[in-house]
Amino acid sequence: MILFDGKTYESSEQDRLLTELEKRIPQILAQKQLSPEVVLEAVECLRVDLLAGRFDDLLTSFPADVVDTYKKQAEVLLSEKQLRNKLTTELGNTEEYITDPVDGFSRIRVRKMPLGVLFHISAGNMDFLPAYSLAEGLMAGNINILKLPSADNGLSLKLILQLIEYRPELKDFIYVFDTSSTDIQGMRKMAGLCNAISVWGSDMAIEAVRGLAPTGVKIIEWGQKLGFCYVSKLSEVADADRELEGLAKHIAMTKQLFCSSCQVIYVDTDDMKEVKAVAKRFLPILEAAVNVNKTEEIGIRARDTLVSYTQRLKGYLGKEEKQENVLRGRSCSVILSKDSALELSPMMCNVLMKPLPRAQVGQVMYANRYYLQTAGLICPQEDREALSEMFLRCGLIRITKGADMSSYFPGECHDGEYALSRYMRVVNVQE
Repeated sequence: MILFDGKTYESSEQDRLLTELEKRIPQILAQKQLSPEVVLEAVECLRVDLLAGRFDDLLTSFPADVVDTYKKQAEVLLSEKQLRNKLTTELGNTEEYITDPVDGFSRIRVRKMPLGVLFHISAGNMDFLPAYSLAEGLMAGNINILKLPSADNGLSLKLILQLIEYRPELKDFIYVFDTSSTDIQGMRKMAGLCNAISVWGSDMAIEAVRGLAPTGVKIIEWGQKLGFCYVSKLSEVADADRELEGLAKHIAMTKQLFCSSCQVIYVDTDDMKEVKAVAKRFLPILEAAVNVNKTEEIGIRARDTLVSYTQRLKGYLGKEEKQENVLRGRSCSVILSKDSALELSPMMCNVLMKPLPRAQVGQVMYANRYYLQTAGLICPQEDREALSEMFLRCGLIRITKGADMSSYFPGECHDGEYALSRYMRVVNVQE
């Protein structure tokens, strides 16, 4: 389906609507300006209705505890107060000001303006990411073209339609297409309408976008990252099993599908016997977490099973670690490896575990500097600050507890940058 001018159309109308949009955009840019107040009011209405259960029928495919988590996050993060804080934090002072007088020079008026038109190419690994990315573009005042990911289940479009229902003036600034990534002609036409492309996804996806973007279009990359957990001096950690349970629950809930998800568990040692001992301790904890967080939705269960068994078949073909180095539990596994490379795990609750003594952290992190984002720490409290500082110096952006690697915190940046500031420009007008 396509959302255009507040109405839905069949996908077959794409070419006609894109041609119409090419004529429509210059008129909107010249005549209209979107106030962030309109966006904040619409999102607040959405939050109230979400908490009141109005959209519960759209969330039936999610496990009950996941829905509960989403609602708790929405209650805080979508509140008007938090969104105003986001505007202030990410944009600073948006009021126009005049520069101080300097002899021999004119003074100028300085203010922040939207980039113009944003083309959002969103990944499908987070349920509300397409709608949230579009909302950020709206808060910055831009016209937004959103390409839905192939895995989107229709939730994004329904939420966006609700925003327009609350505040109809948003319809001029929202255009949603369910275009396939293989439709190069359609993607190229959308890219040609925008001032910037906000792309979420893998290295391959970003390279593809660079290839179709016209010269001069700003590429705003939110690329693939690899999260890991670092376990140090586990025998000295207060309530170590509880810390491991938190990490296991994180893995079970995210299925390791997010950039912040744990792909590798590093153990602060060069002794594989110690790594294996940690793995044996962790496996039953992971198995219990997977059992508690399993879904009854048949489609999701089928997907997870296929991914898991595909990885096992690769192992039989010699493309995985030797089978004796794979500790298997029910619907999960811990895969032992002697190397310390940061890499993508088989996912779906199949986690890599590797040695990484503290002295080698800098070398391993530097080798993976383009993929660093989140590190979870399980360590004695007295070591936490020193380890955090070490990882931050090495390029990490988020340091959390193992349980909270994919949690969102009010006021945090994304990949070390604020989205809203990337979606605006600074303009100067001579006095």
